Amino acid sequence: MAYYGKCIETVIEQLDQLKPGDSPEQVLEAASASLQTLSSQKQAFILEVLSGCLEYHRLLTTVVDAFYVRDGRLCLWADYNLFKVICYLATFQLGELGFQLFCDIVKSQPLDKMCKFLRFFFSPLNLSSWVKDEWSLVYEAAYVKENWIAPLMRWQPEVQELIKQLEAVLANQSPLLKTKAKVTEPKEFNLTTPRSRAIPMPEPVPAVAKPRPVPRSTYQQPKEQHLLDKTKRHNRRRAEGTGASPRLLQGSKKNLQLRFMPRILKTPKLTFYRPNNIPVKLNTAAILREGALYQRQVERELQRVDRLVDGAGDFSEFLEWQKKMQARDREEQLAAGECRRLLGKLSHEEAALARQHLVRGNKQKADQKKEEMTELMQQCAERRLQEERSMRELVEQVTEAQKNVKVAQTRLLKGRQQIVQEVIEESRELLQRSAEAAKEEQRRRCELISQLRALETQPMRKGKLVDLTQIPGYGLEGEMSVVELRERLALLKDAQRRAEEDKRDQIIQDKRSKSQELQNVVEQISLCRAAMGRSAALRWEEKKAGAAAPGLRSQDERVLALQRRIEETAAERRRQAPLLQVSAPRTPRAPRAQPRAQLEAQHWLELEQSRERSLHARHRRGSACGRARDLEAA
Repeated sequence: MAYYGKCIETVIEQLDQLKPGDSPEQVLEAASASLQTLSSQKQAFILEVLSGCLEYHRLLTTVVDAFYVRDGRLCLWADYNLFKVICYLATFQLGELGFQLFCDIVKSQPLDKMCKFLRFFFSPLNLSSWVKDEWSLVYEAAYVKENWIAPLMRWQPEVQELIKQLEAVLANQSPLLKTKAKVTEPKEFNLTTPRSRAIPMPEPVPAVAKPRPVPRSTYQQPKEQHLLDKTKRHNRRRAEGTGASPRLLQGSKKNLQLRFMPRILKTPKLTFYRPNNIPVKLNTAAILREGALYQRQVERELQRVDRLVDGAGDFSEFLEWQKKMQARDREEQLAAGECRRLLGKLSHEEAALARQHLVRGNKQKADQKKEEMTELMQQCAERRLQEERSMRELVEQVTEAQKNVKVAQTRLLKGRQQIVQEVIEESRELLQRSAEAAKEEQRRRCELISQLRALETQPMRKGKLVDLTQIPGYGLEGEMSVVELRERLALLKDAQRRAEEDKRDQIIQDKRSKSQELQNVVEQISLCRAAMGRSAALRWEEKKAGAAAPGLRSQDERVLALQRRIEETAAERRRQAPLLQVSAPRTPRAPRAQPRAQLEAQHWLELEQSRERSLHARHRRGSACGRARDLEAA
């Protein structure tokens, strides 16, 4: 019995997992994959029952739905698939399994549910009336009567005997279950009655000091932000209102005219506005760090002077050699930059030539694709005509089948209307019973509420009075009354407040001394900055005067070779351009935003601007290095 009970449970689990859109083939494949751990005999039995329930789903649901409407109103809907499996076994597998095996399967399930369902299903009146009619709507009436109804009628004596056995077993088990359970009687705990708690005196609400108002500077922008905005607007007006030739504006950069820019374009003059010295607010760490830096520089300069006094050599020769090396490095960098520019132009010409080759190849591929598309369109047209003919034949077949279905639907509708009327009458009776039970429950609750309110109105004994000046007298060391305890706590709070005030005064004195030290450091830093600015300005003027002499950039062999390659590539691209005059394609494309001449001009303009930015960055690095050397020399 346990063997078949587990098999039936497995089938019920698979039916519970079934979804409305799942096909029977998918369900059986998933079930066979999940039953690999079971034996072959169990797998065969489970799959056979599951496939039968899926195949005869309409017949089984008709019987089980009628059972829930009539005799199984108090049964759980969770047992729906259990009744479907039993109905399938009794209808289609009873002769193959044998009556004894069928009895074992039934006894492995809850006996009260099986007894109720078998009594309903094997009723001769039900089988010969509505069960036969409902099944005849799905299959032919002769086939239903000969293969299903007649065998069920032949098994009537054995099934009725099985139902009597199940009723006898249930009758014998019910009194045992009632006398078996023993009710536990609770006992009340013997607990000591707790002492009533004393009500403490309310403490006075402490007075909170009035907070200081929020300063206005919190909601205002700082002065430095206004100065920065004003500087930005001034720079923008100067940049928009001025224009000049593509020459650099400072020192040695006047002779470095960019020759690769087309003459027809005029670029705006680059304006570098140097704003006034805006004070920057430094924190304590920054001030101390900068002061320590200048202090180390002063100590280093004193050590250098001491070494010169002792007879050490000077670094003037080394500095001259360093300047020559830097000038040579700048010339090499300029030549390398010219090479990179020419390489970019060469890659641009090569890319244009490759684009022309790609256009020619794409044109050939497009012609080939057009031929293939024409062939595919012809094949699609032929296939569409064939599908239309097949669909027309299918529609004719469906219309013929629907004529036979309408008669069956009318019969089914009449039977269901009768069932719905019976269900409505039964539900009306149940609602009346539930309303009467609710009224009785409401009356009982009202009586309980009145009893509870009567108990609440009875007088209660109040707690005893508490004297806060009295000592409890427990015999503990340092025992005192509540009043004395409060006085001592007040004295302790006063002493703590005085200690906090002394500590606050000490902190204020420390802050004042520290701010005075920081002010001294800031004054020293401002003096060092002024000295460094004067030395940097002198050094800049010297460098500007030295770079004012005219000088020509030497042409490097690599630059000349790259120029020749660019001219050859451009000539070849111009020769191949007339060969690529093709007609416009069918699908319109978005027009180019700018002609080729403007794109090239914009490209060279961006290169010129990047070159100017690099020269300015190099100039700033040189001035920073010079400032550092001046600091070391000072």
